[in-house]
Amino acid sequence: MNTGGKYRPLFDHLRSSGQDEVMLTFAKIEALLGNNLPDSARSHRGWWSNRGGGGLQSQAWMKAGYHVAELDLTQEWVTFRKAVVKYTVQREGGVVVWDSDLIKALRQHMGFNQAQLAEELGVRQQTISEWENGLYPPSRATCKHLSLVAERAGFKYG
Repeated sequence: MNTGGKYRPLFDHLRSSGQDEVMLTFAKIEALLGNNLPDSARSHRGWWSNRGGGGLQSQAWMKAGYHVAELDLTQEWVTFRKAVVKYTVQREGGVVVWDSDLIKALRQHMGFNQAQLAEELGVRQQTISEWENGLYPPSRATCKHLSLVAERAGFKYG
């Protein structure tokens, strides 16, 4: 998340809330931002979409680990809910074994699509897809790298 981005205050608010669900009025979001939301936020549901490659606004909530769960354009409020992905953590010799579910959970926590995670790890997007589909697991060295990336991203996995 760009620390200078105009939606950074929303990211910070969600990230520090410690809640699984956060309901905010548009007025509260504007107060956080210190600026008005664009007209499209009030008239187009698509502005609130949970697309990983979407606008700066969706990156703010997705990188904070949330998705828009409910939206009322008439009453001007939105509910953000923590993205929940079920996974189990296994270890071999003290190293976390990153399986398909855990990799996907990390990617979603970071608000990344597969290509973005691939870039972060220095692998191909196809590799991320193959890991997430369980075709083969990452190497032990890559598992260590995934653990470092997860720690830096604040992903608590076990």
